[in-house]
Amino acid sequence: MNLFSWLRPAGPDLPDPLRQRLAKLPPPRELDECSLREQRWVVLDLETTGLNLNKDRVLSIGAVVIEDGAVDFGQQFERTLQCRELKLGPSVLIHGLGPSAIAAGSDPAEALLDLLEFIGDSPVLAFHAPFDRHMLGRAVKEHLGHKLQSVFLDVADLAPLLCPQAQLREAGLDDWTGWFRLEVFERHHASADALATAELALILFSRARQQQIHSPLNLQQRLSQWRRRQQSPAF
Repeated sequence: MNLFSWLRPAGPDLPDPLRQRLAKLPPPRELDECSLREQRWVVLDLETTGLNLNKDRVLSIGAVVIEDGAVDFGQQFERTLQCRELKLGPSVLIHGLGPSAIAAGSDPAEALLDLLEFIGDSPVLAFHAPFDRHMLGRAVKEHLGHKLQSVFLDVADLAPLLCPQAQLREAGLDDWTGWFRLEVFERHHASADALATAELALILFSRARQQQIHSPLNLQQRLSQWRRRQQSPAF
């Protein structure tokens, strides 16, 4: 035994079938010069016990796929994660996930592995993506001992980049769906929010093409440039 092995936290004790599936996960593909329409995108939304990046936990996951320029309703993902000894806070009640729904949820390791297989090597879109990426990464590390490597793009940044005329700063999903007059029939539910984000993303992709942004790589580059401008001091 390595002298310092006791300093490293032990990983989860996964059954062999899960370990075998985990080993078969494809590495994420870097964004390239294919068209925005050709790219398969996974649009993700999480519901969590709160907004604390270090303490709160993932309650439910919803995801849809954009492919061939449209939402593919044949590719949808939804799971509620089983969470024992959960204290119900205000955010849990907003999501409508009561104790019975959470107790009847999926085993977290199984659900998270299902999600990683669903994502595959595709890039992920989310509204306020850094939060979702951090929370999902923590859950994946805790329950699978695996490092989340998927490429994430933040729809909350894409929207003001591509639609500066809206003059919406630090706006939420409701603000942007309202500005585009999208009909959203349900909110604070992972699957419904993922679908709303996907519909918003499709409009943004159309705006991107109008601005001569035709590939995922070009979109990522323009987004990085925009972020640097936002962080630069005003003169």
